[in-house]
Amino acid sequence: MTTTLVVHAELRARFAVALAEMYGAEVPAYTTLVEVSRAVNADVAAALRERGAEVDRYGSLERVTAERHGAIRVGSAREPEQVGRVFAAFGMHPVGFYDLRDASASSVPVVSTAFRPVDPAELAANPFRVFTSVLAVDDARFFDAPTRERLERFVEERHLFSEELLDLADRAAAEGGLPAAEADELLRLATDAFRLSTEPVDRAWYSHLERISAVAADVGGVPATHINHLTPRVLDIDELYRRMSERGITMIDEVQGPPAWEGPDVLLRQTSFRALAEERTFREADGSISTGALRVRFGEVEQRGIALTAAGRDLYDRLVAEVDARRAAGDARARVDVARDVWREHLPRTEADLVLAGLACGEVRLVGGAALPGREADGSLSLRALVDAGAVVVDPVVYEDFLPRSAAGIFQSNLTDSGTKDEGAGGAEYDAERLSAILGRPVLDPIALATDQMQRSLDALSAQLQTPVTL
Repeated sequence: MTTTLVVHAELRARFAVALAEMYGAEVPAYTTLVEVSRAVNADVAAALRERGAEVDRYGSLERVTAERHGAIRVGSAREPEQVGRVFAAFGMHPVGFYDLRDASASSVPVVSTAFRPVDPAELAANPFRVFTSVLAVDDARFFDAPTRERLERFVEERHLFSEELLDLADRAAAEGGLPAAEADELLRLATDAFRLSTEPVDRAWYSHLERISAVAADVGGVPATHINHLTPRVLDIDELYRRMSERGITMIDEVQGPPAWEGPDVLLRQTSFRALAEERTFREADGSISTGALRVRFGEVEQRGIALTAAGRDLYDRLVAEVDARRAAGDARARVDVARDVWREHLPRTEADLVLAGLACGEVRLVGGAALPGREADGSLSLRALVDAGAVVVDPVVYEDFLPRSAAGIFQSNLTDSGTKDEGAGGAEYDAERLSAILGRPVLDPIALATDQMQRSLDALSAQLQTPVTL
């Protein structure tokens, strides 16, 4: 008798729903954020249909509405490796290396990756991601030797994941899923592992870390990890920002990432409501128990655009630097207004032109009945000529990943204190290779994944036309 498995895509979808239900109960403003996101998405989709535009250009409305990314923070040693084992059970792999330590003016002593599915079909089924930050305990700019030693002991003594959970996760990863009963147990244990702990927080230790960095305190000053934020996806983040503000919910000062403009959305735009005071239990120096409040969790929302190639990311970084330079030189306008001008000066106005310029990633499809253009001298067909002739349409490859400056900007906007950093002390070296060693699995390159997806599409078109198609 063959046992039916609950496969990775279904496990992942159920995990995202379970975490959303838990987080919504813990942070009621998150439920409001989801309600407003759904309303904005429905209204934007209706407006697109009314003018005959494609609603599903950046993914189906069902996918966008169901889409979430979570965020957690863990310490050093075994915790990141165990996190990787848990997320592998849901078909999620580490993608991208993000160093947040120098990405903002505030003290944010973490490096990060995002666990997510990588196959386009798996992403279409459910694109749940978890942005996972690892405390850089060995970075002397943030932690002196006594603090570092105590942090390492504190993290080593706690246990975030039970052996039962890790065993089930390893089975699910190896077998592509689990039978129904074991799947239910995996989901229960995994969800509970990210629930906000009710154990008392050592106030003196937490306060010591908080003076260094509120992020460090949230990682190394509490007895367990938890969902720090859970992020819906929206089709118009500026409208979401306006509607949330109208409801009296305090948002951070601005939307992070690229500006809104009349050209194509690139990469990722993010914003959030400010961290809310949550009641917690504290253990005082005399051993007594008291109550207080912490502000560490917030409600983030995101709008996704087209993925860029390596050349496109280089250009994007130059444009961001140009915005900074103009503001430093005296342009007193809001960052987004300066950025909009810079975008207009340097970026093509359509997705297809971005792709044809080698700046962005797109998938290509043949239009039935259209006449093909003439071949190039080498016998190939030019993608630009095919697009100009109306024989091929370019669809955007959605950017599935994150931006370190935007992530740090969200963190910074939700901090009440900038913390401390000793720039004279030596920093610790981190890169994708070192993070891969810590996780015990390779950190994948998001640009390579998007570029490979585009190349597979070009190869399929070439096979369909029985002629090489070149950019």
